[in-house]
Amino acid sequence: MRRALLLAFLVLGSGLTTLVSSHQESGEWSCESNSEIRVQADFRPGVITLDGHADDWKDIDGFEFSLRPALDPDEDHEYTDGKMTVKALHDGNDVFFLLQVDGDYAYSKGDNSKCPSAALMFQIGDDATYHNMGGCKEQKGSCTNKTCKGHEVDIMHFSIGNAIPGRLYGGNPVDNREGNGGDRFGHLVDVYAWNPHCRYLDGMGPSGNDSSAQNDWKGAWWHSSFTVHSGFVVEDSPYSEGGQKGTYYFEFSRPLRTMDRLRQDVQFTIGGSSKMSVAFWYPVGGNPWDGSGHYTINCDWVSLDITSGGSLLTKSAPSSSWDASSAFALLFSVAALCVAIFVAYQVSRPKSIPFTPMENL
Repeated sequence: MRRALLLAFLVLGSGLTTLVSSHQESGEWSCESNSEIRVQADFRPGVITLDGHADDWKDIDGFEFSLRPALDPDEDHEYTDGKMTVKALHDGNDVFFLLQVDGDYAYSKGDNSKCPSAALMFQIGDDATYHNMGGCKEQKGSCTNKTCKGHEVDIMHFSIGNAIPGRLYGGNPVDNREGNGGDRFGHLVDVYAWNPHCRYLDGMGPSGNDSSAQNDWKGAWWHSSFTVHSGFVVEDSPYSEGGQKGTYYFEFSRPLRTMDRLRQDVQFTIGGSSKMSVAFWYPVGGNPWDGSGHYTINCDWVSLDITSGGSLLTKSAPSSSWDASSAFALLFSVAALCVAIFVAYQVSRPKSIPFTPMENL
């Protein structure tokens, strides 16, 4: 048990070391953000199969974002292969996300930093800022749930170096039994943070570990250059020829509400709004990604609106009071009126009974 927890922590640490170093800023932070930017998750039950494929998202509206370096959000330094499209929806129980971004195929088995990577970040604490991943001023030795209270952010990070395309990763019985947000199979981890230097798997932290936590996320990835659709296995790596033009797809889901009692998970509310961000890493020129390969969709929080089913129905027919139920009610009323007229006629109609003489009986 103790050995497994240590292994999970070491895996997380190795995966996040580059991310922490990428947050070493060289100058004063500056951000010109459009506060009107939003992502909307409509109520669409029974639509999505979580497999990394984008076919079932074709009728879902997407929101397009330029990708700029997280620490230098300058237009001149945008990701050159194109913009990222973010799609979201919910089915009343789970929320789903699709990230779609063009990029030449790059994959190096076992080396996460030479493969594309994606992350979602959400505000938990009221004082949590996008900049500096929560914005707590404490350093690694002094950040705790007390000294950094209110600066919590929730992070889902997927590094695909050991993940088979189209296969599901994230929360699994083995790691959840250990009571943390790890994923020893595909490194789709559930993390919380107060700043870039104070980041931990759910259930783990500077004050000790809590076995009640788990990884609530699931996800898969795909690239449009793949020609096999029946399913890959690990022996098929690298799954496609490097450098092929195409599009990466990252698909994720999580329950709207979790059983978190440690303030390490964001809790979504139908009809409510949350604050989120999306990050993307890419091994530019085949080099392991670092700060220059860490892109985000905006230099501040983006609003995520979870719409209700009622608002969607109203939206689809805003000005019409005539629907199927009204038509059925009218048809039923007409049929009932016809039956009533027929019965009344039969009752009121005079009946003539022929006289039969007794002798004819």
